[in-house]
Amino acid sequence: MKRIRTIILGFFFLMVLAVTAFAEISEKSQSFSWTLQIIGLFGGLAFFLFGMELMSQGMKNAAGNRMRHILATLTENRFKGMLLGILVTMIIQSGSATSVMLVSFVQAGLMAFSQTIGVLIGAGIGMTVTAQLIAFKITDYALVFIAIAILIRMTTHKDTLKSLSEILLGFGILFYGLHLMGQSMAPLGQSQEVVDMLKGLGNPFIGLLVGICITALIQSSTAFIGILIILGSSGVIPSLGTLIPMILGANIGTCITAGLASIGTNRDAKRVAVANVLFRVFGVAMIIGWVPEFSALVQGIDRQFGSGIARQIANVHTIFNIGLGLVFLPFTSLYARLILWIMPDKKEDLSLKPATTFLDESTILSPALAIDLARAEISRMAGSLERMLRAIAVPFVTSQVKMDKEHPELTLMQGVDHIEEELDFLEEKIVSYLVRVAQMGGSNEHTRITYSMISIVKDMESIGDIVHRNVVPLLYKKNELKHDFSAEGREELTIYHQKVCKQIRLLKEAFSEKNPEKAQDIMIKERKYLDLELQYRIRHLDRLVSKRAESLETHEVHMELMNLMSQIIVYTSNIAKTFLQTQAQERPLLL
Repeated sequence: MKRIRTIILGFFFLMVLAVTAFAEISEKSQSFSWTLQIIGLFGGLAFFLFGMELMSQGMKNAAGNRMRHILATLTENRFKGMLLGILVTMIIQSGSATSVMLVSFVQAGLMAFSQTIGVLIGAGIGMTVTAQLIAFKITDYALVFIAIAILIRMTTHKDTLKSLSEILLGFGILFYGLHLMGQSMAPLGQSQEVVDMLKGLGNPFIGLLVGICITALIQSSTAFIGILIILGSSGVIPSLGTLIPMILGANIGTCITAGLASIGTNRDAKRVAVANVLFRVFGVAMIIGWVPEFSALVQGIDRQFGSGIARQIANVHTIFNIGLGLVFLPFTSLYARLILWIMPDKKEDLSLKPATTFLDESTILSPALAIDLARAEISRMAGSLERMLRAIAVPFVTSQVKMDKEHPELTLMQGVDHIEEELDFLEEKIVSYLVRVAQMGGSNEHTRITYSMISIVKDMESIGDIVHRNVVPLLYKKNELKHDFSAEGREELTIYHQKVCKQIRLLKEAFSEKNPEKAQDIMIKERKYLDLELQYRIRHLDRLVSKRAESLETHEVHMELMNLMSQIIVYTSNIAKTFLQTQAQERPLLL
């Protein structure tokens, strides 16, 4: 990853040298060159986007886990959700990143869809902060930020300071990209060809379409707003009324990132993306017919300060998002119901083909989110284990053919075979996913967590193997016997089986709720249940000594079954211990 970034940085710096050389040639020839202007524009845009990505990544490394923790523990309070949306988006410098986080949290079951509406409103307001910073015109100091960032990077080995250097470097590169774009666009205002070409943007719907398309293409509304600020400041598009529709279009185009992130996710996660789009479309629809009045309002405010077109453009972006948020905030519950009406729940897919529910390839770039999704999938895997354990006990106590509850077309034993196939599939997919997360080169803590979770998945798959490879053959062996278990023996096996199922259920809940107390409870009960198994073993041996016919004939099956269930008890305790270790490793990331 670091090598790729170095190559990209080198490529961008070579582009700058090329632009500088072309600019010198152009200056000597004193002629306008479309080629040189386009090279400068796209070179500057490349720097801007790379700076945004670098700064956002630095912010995520420094505070991403805190933001994940804050968002994941949201309440239903819409005002708190909006404020947190503003805070998170200001910190990670990307409304798109916040919306992608929300899609991932809903996909992982960490948040309900209804909780995301307030956060989406806040994200729209928070993403206007960067536009305000751009309007301050601090591009002349871009190289200072870059120099400071490189100095910090070369003189420290601390992760926190490295993240700070990444933020400063991204900040400097971002504004240096703006500087390059400004230099390239400055001569455009003197070109009659450009003036003639831009006349069509006077139509608000054409300007709106341009804003949507360009923002969707570069996947950054901030980058497009930055371009508009340069166009306005350079005199290329001096009319605020012409720029406003493009600003509004940028607010719709930025939704493309969350839309792409929602591909392949569950129904609720898709609702987040749809809610994000419709929320902004409604806002634009309310104001697109009032562009002249909106322009007059912003210019009237600006006359009090005399800050110019750059500040006016940033203010349009800010006022639109704040106004939209204030209008929508009282109706978040109603809006959530509208989205649920538009996208109702689908009938549950009962397909026999194994599939993952939570894993999302797009979140691998964010180790914290990817780990949460893997944890949710592991909880689902534990749920399958519990179903398998409950199902396998039924044929031991009745000779009637039972059907699988989840797949009524299958017998109980066919259902067990299907769950074993599902467990093998999930083990392969989750391990592969976690390995790719580790390969992304996150923090040492994230790497250790992924290794621990891989160990947990392997242990869970081993429990499935115990049931399928060892318990199932015992069932067929028991059916060949003339006698059934003794009444006491059947009762003991039933009670112990319930204890095992309870341990697996606690394991599932520990993962789904990220609850260390339940994992601790599993470990405490391990000793208690192993002692209980020893008591039952002694009672069974007493029945053998008494020459009970049922106990004598079922002895081998009875003892092996108790032994296998005690093995599962030990495995669940080992998994709980590893889970607690991952929680301990993750806790410092949130401090």
